[in-house]
Amino acid sequence: MTAVDTNLLVYAHRAGCVEHATAREAIERAAGEVDGWCIPLPCLFEFWSVVTYPSCAGGPSSPSVARRFIDSLVVTGRAHLLQPGVNFAERCLRAAEHLGVTGPRVFDLQIGLLCLEAGVTELLTHDTGFVALPGLRLRDPFATGTS
Repeated sequence: MTAVDTNLLVYAHRAGCVEHATAREAIERAAGEVDGWCIPLPCLFEFWSVVTYPSCAGGPSSPSVARRFIDSLVVTGRAHLLQPGVNFAERCLRAAEHLGVTGPRVFDLQIGLLCLEAGVTELLTHDTGFVALPGLRLRDPFATGTS
């Protein structure tokens, strides 16, 4: 199963950004995978935070426009929403301590751990500094030589 990070969601939503077409294509490919695709819950809310923020580049999306985009991914695109299970906070804190994850990188860790626990094998992200976790392949659809 493939997961999609926040930045691809934002780019796919914003028709005016240069990354739009590539992000949409990557999401469409993920949606067509036999094993399915998913959006980690933290990415969904981070997407909302970014696109509805009053001073975001290109102007904010209204809550109803942001909601329609999300619904199109979940309903039409059949994206699964990954949600933390019981004791997730403890497992994430333990992993952060064990891996030496500090500062805002803990947000990447929670996304990655959520993916691993759900059986996700690949995360599509344009974040070159995303926390690498054993067993989770990070793939940048914008990188030269990737598809």
